[in-house]
Amino acid sequence: MPKKESPLHQLAVYLPENTYEDVMEYLHLYKVHLTVTRARSSVLGDYRNKSFQKNHRISVNGNLNKYAFLITLLHELGHLLAFEKYGNKIQAHGAEWKQEFGNILVVFIKKKIFPADVEWELICSLKNPAASSCAEEDLIRVLRKYDPHKPGFYFVEQLPANAMFKEGNGRVFVKGNKVRKRFVCKELPSGKLFLFSPVTEVELVTQG
Repeated sequence: MPKKESPLHQLAVYLPENTYEDVMEYLHLYKVHLTVTRARSSVLGDYRNKSFQKNHRISVNGNLNKYAFLITLLHELGHLLAFEKYGNKIQAHGAEWKQEFGNILVVFIKKKIFPADVEWELICSLKNPAASSCAEEDLIRVLRKYDPHKPGFYFVEQLPANAMFKEGNGRVFVKGNKVRKRFVCKELPSGKLFLFSPVTEVELVTQG
């Protein structure tokens, strides 16, 4: 996946106001190599711990809105802080990571930089942070309000039954019924069935 290397002073354009200095303090203190990447469908961010020859490495998708970018970055910094304290013999998203991510998230929540609806969802998530950054469905719905408008793109849950839609990789599906928490959708033309989260963003395919 192509990556975009930006001078650290340009990081401010990806962050909410009044957060740049605080973020930079963590990056300098732990000598983090931060990379802003192009959109990745599988992950929003990634962390690689320091080794004998390399510093801590964090990557964050550059297409995220400022609040989602910061939350994702804090998620990855939570991994860093857990590694610094406990080493690599812990579960990636176990109790230790949840504690460290929760601690750093509280620091930024107290600065009152998030809109009220985003702040509320973050406070709710502190009870049990999700393994994937911005993974709570209600948080994803709220954060989407702060994305640039993208005509033709919707959450799967917003599409009518039997609507055709396209994933980021170009595959086309037909929306089916919801089973428990996910929608069963049929891939075209293979007919294979796949499960989609209600808040997966897809492109509506219009039949002309």
